[in-house]
Amino acid sequence: MARFRYRAINAAGEVVKGDITALHMADMQAQLRAAGLSLIRASEVRRRALRMAGLPQRELINLLFHVQMLLRAGVPMMTALQDLRDGADSLELRQVAASLMDRIQSGSTLADAMAADPGIFSEVMVHLVRSGEVSGQLAEVLGELVRSLKWQAELAAQTKKLLMYPAFVTVTITGVVVFLMVYLVPQLVSFIRNMGQEIPFQTRLLIWISEAFVAYWWLILPTPVVAIVALSAAARANEDVRFRLHRALLALPAVGPVIKKIILARLTDSFGLMYRTGIPVIEALGYCEKITGNLPVQRALVRARERIANGSSISDAFAMENLFPSLVVRMLRVGEATGALDEALGNVSYFFTRDIDESIGKVQALIEPVLTVVLGLILGWIMLAVLGPIYDTISKIRT
Repeated sequence: MARFRYRAINAAGEVVKGDITALHMADMQAQLRAAGLSLIRASEVRRRALRMAGLPQRELINLLFHVQMLLRAGVPMMTALQDLRDGADSLELRQVAASLMDRIQSGSTLADAMAADPGIFSEVMVHLVRSGEVSGQLAEVLGELVRSLKWQAELAAQTKKLLMYPAFVTVTITGVVVFLMVYLVPQLVSFIRNMGQEIPFQTRLLIWISEAFVAYWWLILPTPVVAIVALSAAARANEDVRFRLHRALLALPAVGPVIKKIILARLTDSFGLMYRTGIPVIEALGYCEKITGNLPVQRALVRARERIANGSSISDAFAMENLFPSLVVRMLRVGEATGALDEALGNVSYFFTRDIDESIGKVQALIEPVLTVVLGLILGWIMLAVLGPIYDTISKIRT
């Protein structure tokens, strides 16, 4: 597989430049013609400069779905990939399809061809595809992968939605406080000082905070960002710090339980998918450990897997970990008793997903009154500190 840098003209007569991966020069020209481009000139990029571009998740889903549908219709693998290489709208998707074609033509299986691009295809995905090739159910496995990736994309969107709203609220409150302390309070304070009377404690405290904001805003404002960056760096460098941080995240009020449900929903869905495609339980749990980014859950999985390897049942192994709720344990026990463990795990994932939607709505509904109360307390304290001396002065004038 080679990489070419080209200069071409599109249908509108405009000059287009770019890079493209192709088997050879003729293949590159065919891809450009399929994209509606007329080649002006092209040159091959040196092999050492080659670097496979990443593939967005949407395009990855499109790739797997396209191959799955054509395989199910009886179309050979190479034809399905060639159709993607010549007709896909995304340049990255065409490049990935061309790379897979090149490796398969060299004698690799689809799983081995995917394993050569670990930045695009995860280890779990490669293992599932390999199991599908061995069992002769590749189309069915690809269909399950597409379903799982779509579900994970929706789950990621829910997670982003959950975290972005509190972040927006925090930034809003911070902006209001900075505006009050830097602009509004100094003007009111100058008026209070001109009254020439004794200033009460809460007013002196307000003045001190306002003067600190005005004098050291360049230090106060970046402090939260610096603290977050430093904490992230410490978590990356030290596993114990990362463990404590992940555990604290799960213990957050309102938000923590939702994050835990999101982690467990993805865990049970992945476990069920691997079990359904014939991957042994011990091996499947090992892959689940890699998928789970939360260290407390990851270590709990390690301990559960060790118990299962020593002869314990799956449900008993999970029951000994407090991180896994009773719903997970009950459904695992039912799945073991009926021989339908994958269906039981699917039910757990479904229940958690439904609870996640409801919980996110509740958290967002809770944040709005909390924001109102916090802003009300801040404004109330400022008004008390400012209007208190003014009221005392007016009272003395009346007497």
